[in-house]
Amino acid sequence: MLNAIVLAAGEGKRMKSRRPKVLQTIGGRPMLRHLIESLDALETEQILVVTGSGAEQVEASLEDSGCRFIRQAERLGTGHAVMQALPKVPDDARVLILPGDMPLIRPETLKSLLDSQADLALLSFMADDPTGYGRILRDAQGRVLAIREQRDASADELSVNEVNSGVMCARAGDLSRWLDQISDDNAQGEYYLTDCIAIAAGEGRRVDAVVAPDAEELMGANDRAQLARLEAVFQNRARQALMAQGVTLADPSRVIVRGRINCGQDVFIDADVLLQGDVTLGDNVQIGQGCVLGNCSLASGTQLAPYTVIESASTTGACTVGPFARLRPGTELAEGVKIGNFVEVKNARFERGAKASHLSYVGDARVGEGANLGAGTITCNYDGVNKHRTRIGKDAFVGSNTALVAPVEIGDGATIGAGSVITQSAPADALTVARARQRSFKAWKRPEKKDN
Repeated sequence: MLNAIVLAAGEGKRMKSRRPKVLQTIGGRPMLRHLIESLDALETEQILVVTGSGAEQVEASLEDSGCRFIRQAERLGTGHAVMQALPKVPDDARVLILPGDMPLIRPETLKSLLDSQADLALLSFMADDPTGYGRILRDAQGRVLAIREQRDASADELSVNEVNSGVMCARAGDLSRWLDQISDDNAQGEYYLTDCIAIAAGEGRRVDAVVAPDAEELMGANDRAQLARLEAVFQNRARQALMAQGVTLADPSRVIVRGRINCGQDVFIDADVLLQGDVTLGDNVQIGQGCVLGNCSLASGTQLAPYTVIESASTTGACTVGPFARLRPGTELAEGVKIGNFVEVKNARFERGAKASHLSYVGDARVGEGANLGAGTITCNYDGVNKHRTRIGKDAFVGSNTALVAPVEIGDGATIGAGSVITQSAPADALTVARARQRSFKAWKRPEKKDN
């Protein structure tokens, strides 16, 4: 039976933020969320999250996660934090302890630690610059004797480059007994969880340090610079994952991923593209330069011209969008639809083959199969208080610079003359024109500029 304790009580002062450190984002999501997802893959019995600074924010961020929360009223170190959670864990259960600011750790790495048969096992890594990390101290036979924190280390100990990641596993009953023996007699005046290593070793218990093959996945972040380094690693991973799915990235370093991306084969993504939220791209989808996609699903064969912005919208068949188009929430485009440059669509469905090619706003509408909206077509959907719908029939043609004042219906095959303001339903298969009669005034003279 495996239980996990996540240490998420730290304030993270060096972040200089009103948000707790573990809620700083990597790839568009809180660091703590990434870690919880890795733990979920281990099928833990329960995940206990120790909160302190910003506890309400942290707990709210995991409201739907199934985690249990333990408040650490006084933050007296990592050992003290674990002491708060252990009473919730059966003595015979294995406990996996992790820092909450470790978003890149993979389930496979955690499984390698859990495979250890040691009484106490911890994850270590070889650091090019070990500054700030606790050093792993071994005897001549390579057995782990202790971990020495940076501020308490001697000159010889500071030269060690195998360091502690903060991830540890042991039986709950053993941990409770060892934690009862630690003290706060150190430079920080805190109860170090790592002091359990020396106590266990002194009892003759087996202590192992499993060296992780990839040090990057064990990195944490205490300031914005370290957060940026984590982001860089995450982005590289995400791009590699996209290419493994069969995606061509024109310039991998210029694609940003902030969510979960699911792609088919032969997808092409040009430079300066941002993908965020849950994004699904079907086979042969083509994404032009500078596009921004958020929480959307694009059917196979969809093509986005450069600088298109899509948010919570979908295509259900191959269609073309952009350049400089915007699809807002609730938009749905069927096969063969064309949304052109500087067209904005919100909460509207375009049926098969419908077009809005230039400079239009279509909101709260249904556009029938084969309908064509001319440049400058506007659905006036908002009366200042309520939203109203516009219905445009099959094969209707709406002339340029037309305002459709909702609620209104344009019949199948109807034609609307350019420059019309339509306030009543237009019948099918008829021409409807609603504009003032043109007049010319021959005696009119243009005003002249007056001298001051």
